[in-house]
Amino acid sequence: MLIQFVMVGLGGALGSMLRYLISLIPVNNTFPFLTLITNLLGALLIGFIVGLSDNLFISKKFLLFLKTGVCGGFTTFSTFSLEAVQLFQCGEHFLGTIYAILSVILCLLGIILGEYLGRLAV
Repeated sequence: MLIQFVMVGLGGALGSMLRYLISLIPVNNTFPFLTLITNLLGALLIGFIVGLSDNLFISKKFLLFLKTGVCGGFTTFSTFSLEAVQLFQCGEHFLGTIYAILSVILCLLGIILGEYLGRLAV
């Protein structure tokens, strides 16, 4: 059981560091593009991992590292939620709505595309 916690923790640390690197990209805009991009990349990555694991043996421990750890640490759904609420609170109702809709739709499509690409890669 301890090894599973370590795998998730190491993956989470890596995912969080990658997310932080993306946040350092200089973007000067009200719309939270970097969080949207991070969530889309995370959705694509987790879909890819699922697609790969359908056709290729990947150990349960490594899947924990990748899906729960890396993808969980990398994606920023809590940040997305906070930024959407902040847009609404600042009176940016249109941007908040567009941001929420794009985040959900694009990330769902990212899962589908990532899974498809993962299956093709084997």
